[in-house]
Amino acid sequence: MTGATEVSAARRREVIDALRRGTVPQAGLDLFAVGLDHFSGALDDDIATVARGGSAFHAIRGEYGSGKTFFARWLAERAKRAGLATTEVQISETETPLHRLETVYRRLTERLTTATHQPSALRAVIDSWFYTLEEEILDAGEVADDDERALGTAVDALMEQRLAEVARTTPAFAAALRGYRAARAAGDAATAEALIAWLGGQKSVASSARRAAGVRGDLDHFGALGFLQGLLTVLRDCGHPGLLVVLDEIETLQRVRGDVREKGLNALRQLLDEIDTGRFPGLFLVITGTPAFYDGQQGVQRLPPLAQRLATDFTTDPRFDSPRAVQLRLAGFDLPRLGELGRNVRDLYVGAARNPERLAARVDDAYISELATAVTGGLGGKVGVAPRLFLRKIVADVLDRVDEFDEFDPRQHYALTVTGAELNEVERNAAASSAGDIELELP
Repeated sequence: MTGATEVSAARRREVIDALRRGTVPQAGLDLFAVGLDHFSGALDDDIATVARGGSAFHAIRGEYGSGKTFFARWLAERAKRAGLATTEVQISETETPLHRLETVYRRLTERLTTATHQPSALRAVIDSWFYTLEEEILDAGEVADDDERALGTAVDALMEQRLAEVARTTPAFAAALRGYRAARAAGDAATAEALIAWLGGQKSVASSARRAAGVRGDLDHFGALGFLQGLLTVLRDCGHPGLLVVLDEIETLQRVRGDVREKGLNALRQLLDEIDTGRFPGLFLVITGTPAFYDGQQGVQRLPPLAQRLATDFTTDPRFDSPRAVQLRLAGFDLPRLGELGRNVRDLYVGAARNPERLAARVDDAYISELATAVTGGLGGKVGVAPRLFLRKIVADVLDRVDEFDEFDPRQHYALTVTGAELNEVERNAAASSAGDIELELP
């Protein structure tokens, strides 16, 4: 694998540990990704547009197991390398309903991350913003370094100037920032923490803290859009020129009550309208969903204005799909691509293994192809749902054992076994035709 020897030990371990658990790594996806190169140029252009103060939107389309979450996190890594902040929100009927944008905003801030700060990075971003404002004033030479009163007054004035547009529609955001800065200056940690929580859309914030900042109540659906606008302003001023927001698993809208579904679709339409009007400079919005969500009567097609926005021609050969289209179609995996994925992971693993030569000899390309075929067969031949389980098996059952035990030869000592307990719902449905455990001897 190209560049595998240059990967840091920590980054390599993070990826391998996640695959061993059967989850999508939070970072390092570029180390073993396959089939995404043709998207990279167009998406990098979108990221550059966002960094210049524009906005972008894409709808990712793929069946279950086609790699939508993987794609979103791969894109997030590219965005962070360009300085953007990122966040990923799982849409769900009970915890994060799309029609409650205040809940979406709350999850957004909880999952906010940057290249240097893990979730939630909200407080770090706000502290960095105030520090940036102070440095800007001091660099101008109009206030002495030791004149804290004058510096505080100048920072307040500059903050009001930067938040003027936001304050016109959502004055509470600016008020809470003022209150947070005042509480921090006074050494009132409890009030400062409470106001950070309130800025993040959290409920049940102490009324004393809200009174101190001159704000009241909880964030509502419409206020959430203003708070998002304010967050983008803060991010831009402290060195993050944009924010990538991924709304994952949006197809869950198909399973909710009809009136709730229509409210959710309308909320998405409203958000896209606001992006088009230029309200959110620096926002890169990505949603993920299944073809049934985009094409079916229980999804986007129920709201014609939204359907028109997302309409994309997929009647041509997938080879000619434009990476600049509104909808981006993920082709999913075939056996050759699954084998390539396995080889990339093996090479990544070998780079930090105790016994790299043994691994290279016993887990060769032919064996990886055999294992890919066996795992796919255990899932009813559905290659598209196999990658997660395949990578977990190859790391935890094969590579770990070959590296640890001198006598272990996967062709002699390993029979692939898939149990219901280790399958997710989609994989379980794919394997439903097989009763009990699946044991396959590899040739």
